[in-house]
Amino acid sequence: MPENMRRKPEILAPVGGSEQLKAAVRCGCDAVYFGLPDFNARRNADNFAGEGLEETIRYCHDAGVKVYVTVNTLVMDDELEAMHATVDTAARCGADAIIVQDLAVALYAKRCWPDLPLHASTQMAVCNAEGVRELLAYGFRRVVLARELTLQEIRDIIDETGADCEVFVHGAHCMSVSGNCYMSAMFGGRSGNRGLCAQPCRLDWKIRGKDHALSLKDMCYIPHMQDLWDAGVSSLKIEGRMKRPEYVAAAVTACRQALDGGEPDLETLRSVFSRSGFTNGYLTGKRTQDMFGYRTKEDVTAAESVLDGLARMYKEAPDVKVPVRFYFEAHAGQPAKLTAASGDDRAVVLGPEPALALKTGLSDEQVGRSLYKTGDTSYRVWKIRCSIDPGLFLPASALNAMRRDVLDILEKDRNRFYVRTKADTPAKVLPAYEPPARPQLRLRFETAEQICGVPEDAVVILPVKEIAKHPELAQRFGGRLWAELPPIVYGTAARDALEQALLTLPGPVQDAVCSNIGSIHLARKAGLRVHGGFELNVLNSEAAEEYRNMELEDVTVSPELAFAKMRKMKGGMPRGAILYGYLPLMKCRACPGKTAKGCGSCTGLSKMTDRTGTEFSLICRDRQYAEILNSVPLYVADRAVPKLDFEELYFTTESAEQCAAVLALYREKAPADFPRTAGLYFRELL
Repeated sequence: MPENMRRKPEILAPVGGSEQLKAAVRCGCDAVYFGLPDFNARRNADNFAGEGLEETIRYCHDAGVKVYVTVNTLVMDDELEAMHATVDTAARCGADAIIVQDLAVALYAKRCWPDLPLHASTQMAVCNAEGVRELLAYGFRRVVLARELTLQEIRDIIDETGADCEVFVHGAHCMSVSGNCYMSAMFGGRSGNRGLCAQPCRLDWKIRGKDHALSLKDMCYIPHMQDLWDAGVSSLKIEGRMKRPEYVAAAVTACRQALDGGEPDLETLRSVFSRSGFTNGYLTGKRTQDMFGYRTKEDVTAAESVLDGLARMYKEAPDVKVPVRFYFEAHAGQPAKLTAASGDDRAVVLGPEPALALKTGLSDEQVGRSLYKTGDTSYRVWKIRCSIDPGLFLPASALNAMRRDVLDILEKDRNRFYVRTKADTPAKVLPAYEPPARPQLRLRFETAEQICGVPEDAVVILPVKEIAKHPELAQRFGGRLWAELPPIVYGTAARDALEQALLTLPGPVQDAVCSNIGSIHLARKAGLRVHGGFELNVLNSEAAEEYRNMELEDVTVSPELAFAKMRKMKGGMPRGAILYGYLPLMKCRACPGKTAKGCGSCTGLSKMTDRTGTEFSLICRDRQYAEILNSVPLYVADRAVPKLDFEELYFTTESAEQCAAVLALYREKAPADFPRTAGLYFRELL
């Protein structure tokens, strides 16, 4: 579709505090997003307190700017009431939408504030049309797509779903797929899924002689904004709620210039903040080593030369007002009529009947002089049209009164959309959790060659592609053989291939393990029973119950949740935990191990080191993405484990002999005879 037939996308600006808000609005954004003190993915930003939130949102609305409040972290059971209060505050104060990761947040908003739009956070790792469809069916109005997508992949998703999609166009790149990064949590208890990422990826990781191997340059898609508009993107999002107001001013200004057909000032934008330049590698599909970079002394020095000018630019700019169109009518024998329109809003007032003029009749210019006096209202006049019979008279006082009245009505009508009443819908009371007498054992293997010594009552989980290579395993294990879907599926070709593979699974295979909302959709479409994997990030009872309502059989609780809190989870959803495994720390579409020669010589398994020299495995996943595993395995079979429906051993790079040894230790509940970690099961997650 030609770009001029698509609705112009909004420019969505990041706001970490009041100065950033002023910079964003005055420099021409269409919408802003920010968090309240809790439950937002940038908890270290200044954010906005509830007391002044209504005034802040009114300031934005007076400028014609929408407000999206981020409630996009994972929530624990003992935080649910506080989360409810945060959503209540956002809804009552007039937020245009909330951005959500945890289904417990979405559930509460749907139940108590059904007219409050839900936007699915990029933390939900939506990378294909199936994920979008699943979220639309759930009740989300907009989906923030994963940052790793190409322009064609974005276009295909929108063409297939017709969804309102939001895309990041400028700012920092997370090395990992958002929502699938556990590095900060596992290293120091500061979870990126809870807004406290310590950014260990920005430290000096090494692979094959390359430094800073996990640090990507900031994205800059601003030169491609017309292409994104043409692709049907609804919202062009700038990253940077932790950045200074001058950065916000520069980014919004450049986006506005580009979207309006001008030449964006990328040099100033590069000076105010970059990491050795910018990259568009994900959007173009050119995922080379040029995507990687880190902040240098030269980058810091460059910022000093532009900050003063940017500060003056936004501080001296006038506050933005909403454009209004007037249509004035004066006809003999009829009351004068004034119509005001702004966007989709419209108001009409009637005035006195015009008298016959004793001298010169009322002119368009006289009407204009009165209507242009919008003063301290939220409006600025964009256009005036008049239809006036000759020889009529109406005093300026009447025109002024009509202007005041119609703008007052328009303002009230505009704000009526932000007045919400909380629905009196009682919450479902979840029963106490009743575990079985004995947990089921689930063994997740990477390859068929690892399988040995499987107990007769244990479930065997294998990747779909591995079952396709070894269909005889279905005869050996029958219905105890389950298919693991890849959590990340980019592009229609990979999606179509996976769909075909699911349809041709051996008959006994009737169950699938899914760790992504899109994979759930694909498995259900193939007629398989769905089991939720740990990367669904379930930390609370209500999220678990929501997945049960989505017809999942059970769910693996996130390894970010401490056992003490896992024991207190309620509800009837069967659940389990991983007790052993080299757990993934990151999923990276820009492979840190890729060389200038490409992937041809890669074996699929590499080693990288952190700044202490500790080695971590890097696994290639079908050239879709790379996965970084922890340096030591999780092992807690000898500890006090909660009573659950199932326990899982998660094998990846181990040999068959090592798998058998771990299984023997597990069955004896014996201590590990190898270096291990207890992960976060006995620590308090921040």
